[in-house]
Amino acid sequence: MSVQDLVERLRPRVEKSDFDKSVKFDLGKDGVIVVNGTSISTTDAETDCTISLTLDNLEGLMSGDLSPTMAFMTGKIKVTGDMSVAMALSQLL
Repeated sequence: MSVQDLVERLRPRVEKSDFDKSVKFDLGKDGVIVVNGTSISTTDAETDCTISLTLDNLEGLMSGDLSPTMAFMTGKIKVTGDMSVAMALSQLL
């Protein structure tokens, strides 16, 4: 699945949410996904929180095959910035 495919899969969830923070999924060489409130894009921007992970691991989180807690504990995802923002993402993923 491509970054754009994931954005389109996330878009309805983001637009219908009451998420009021900003978060960046830094996918390394594959690009970024930025959620700012109820909008989503692939344009890099400053955010409250940055989550660094691979495209495959983001797919796993979204499908429920990868536990966010286990991914964090095993180093599959790294969080910088406001950790509470990362925890609030459960409503979107």
